Amino acid sequence: MIDKPFLISPSILSADFTRLGNQIKRAEDAGADWIHIDVMDGHFVPNITMGPFVVEACRRATDLTLDVHLMIENPERYLEDFARAGADNLTVHIETCPEMGKTQDAIKKLGCQAGITLKPGTGVELIEPYLKKADLVLVMSVEPGFSGQTFLPEALPKISQIRDILAQINPEAIIEVDGGINPDTIRQAYDQGARAFVAASAIFKNPAGIKAGIQSLVEKL
Repeated sequence: MIDKPFLISPSILSADFTRLGNQIKRAEDAGADWIHIDVMDGHFVPNITMGPFVVEACRRATDLTLDVHLMIENPERYLEDFARAGADNLTVHIETCPEMGKTQDAIKKLGCQAGITLKPGTGVELIEPYLKKADLVLVMSVEPGFSGQTFLPEALPKISQIRDILAQINPEAIIEVDGGINPDTIRQAYDQGARAFVAASAIFKNPAGIKAGIQSLVEKL
């Protein structure tokens, strides 16, 4: 459950890693609510990014919620490492968790919020049995792996479908959307029921700066 109308979660995937602490601080000062950390293993998605050591560095840089998205195979092997590094939210893919219920329990036992997500081509019916336990439901609006992609409009009915299910069984869960979020798409996702928004390029690569990037999103909500 959130105590404000929406949450902005800048993804450091597009940050300048030579100045990561400074970039996170600028995002926080500009009104970011969470910091999103995309973890990729080069197997589940065609890219390799960051591990627990980056989460630990982010934890030292901010007290904001660290919103960690595990785009990796066998995520249950690494849950404790990421929790120890300072993750607050741990979101895992239905495609990589054959025993999702146990994985959700393990995340909660570590003191983290349990997130569940699915790739654009995966149907909501696969996550529906686990929505009652979810603290966070992340809808991917691009194929996971790289920042700067174009928003897939077919994500919109998926958001509303999940919203309707959660209204019946778990109304406090937050729907988050990630992929192609910019001033032109954020309101579309909000109107379907999303309340947390991940943005990478729209914030960290905004020509006018990080503050302007966040403001350009907020003013559409």
